[in-house]
Amino acid sequence: MNTHYPISSMASSLDFDRFKVSLTSICSCHSHHLPSTSSQFHHSSTRTLNLSRPRCSISRIGLFLDGSRVTEVSGIPRSIFLKHPRIITAVARAEPGHLFDDESKEEVNKCNSTPAGEISTSELEEKNSQLKKRVVFGLGIGILVGGVVLTGGWVFTVALAAAVFVGAREYFELVRSRGIADGMTPPPRYVSRVCSVICALMPVVTLYLGHIDVSVTSAAFVVAMALLMQRRIPRFAQLTSTMFGLFYCGYLPCFWVKLRCGLAVPALNTRLGASWPIILGGPTQWTVGLVATLISISSIIAADTFAFVGGKAFGRTPLTNISPKKTWEGALAGLGGCIATSVVLSRTFCWPISTLSAVAFGFLNFFGSLFGDLTESMIKRDAGVKDSGSLIPGHGGILDRVDSYIFTGALAYSFVKMLLPLYGV
Repeated sequence: MNTHYPISSMASSLDFDRFKVSLTSICSCHSHHLPSTSSQFHHSSTRTLNLSRPRCSISRIGLFLDGSRVTEVSGIPRSIFLKHPRIITAVARAEPGHLFDDESKEEVNKCNSTPAGEISTSELEEKNSQLKKRVVFGLGIGILVGGVVLTGGWVFTVALAAAVFVGAREYFELVRSRGIADGMTPPPRYVSRVCSVICALMPVVTLYLGHIDVSVTSAAFVVAMALLMQRRIPRFAQLTSTMFGLFYCGYLPCFWVKLRCGLAVPALNTRLGASWPIILGGPTQWTVGLVATLISISSIIAADTFAFVGGKAFGRTPLTNISPKKTWEGALAGLGGCIATSVVLSRTFCWPISTLSAVAFGFLNFFGSLFGDLTESMIKRDAGVKDSGSLIPGHGGILDRVDSYIFTGALAYSFVKMLLPLYGV
């Protein structure tokens, strides 16, 4: 015997035996004949939906967003929601008095006036728009960075210092965000600003002096004294977050200056190096540092691209809880793409000469980029944000774009400076 389920245009509460749940808003739907069930809906004049199941306890009440995604609401057949895709919200509330507020009425009116098909179309258009922004700004950034890397010298250093300053500001904003600050005391704003300036000066000092160790030690001492001398009671969390900021945003990026500008030995064993244009400094500017930087950056780009494509196509096994979208399949695809790019470019530039060294260089670049990506994901996860900023449309902040490069510069420089001379290039 079929049972009628009249659903009122606005319901203030649901009674599941002893359980009472208040709903913020349910879009008005007409009555339908639905398959029989032991449960019965009763429509009352007080706008209350009563669901009674004699001698049966409800073990779980599921919430649903729309008809196509609902998995289970105990006591209610799933077919009800599949036939009413415009039911968009069912949120438990403890205050029935909020039922007829302005927000609820606006939500109901929006649901009544917008068909489900139009919602899907608008979401698709928004995704396409975001993809176009990512592609356009990604290409623009790639061309700009390529020109800066090829130019080298002060142009490269100043551009890196500007990116470091913005990245440091984003980092300290993440530290001050609600997700992280709830569990710790963030450093004062003046200390964060001073640290951002110090981080930006570190690449310049590295190019001028050729090293950064003493400068980092001095900067850490000054910042620590500023924290200890503040009016409020200093906290250990302030010191640790600030010191990590100096290391993460200031010290590590300096290795890109040491790699690009410090390894100034000419690499003239290729036609490309011998014919390097005078406007870019001539053949003497085709250095080991330039070749190593080009291979390292290209390998990181290849790793990110292959990991994204491989994860989308074959991703099944989660890599880590820090970043749920990353998979082992995507990581293996990224590793293969990174090593392949390193080997191909090494054959093109004739550096390093050994294929084994090129494979090791690609392997190192991949793990440096992956570790940097996961580190930034951990910071954002604790902060409770999706992006570190909104500076680059479609991409987020500076840290979202350079997280894969932060640790890689130090690893690449150490490999070229210490390992290759021992085993040959």
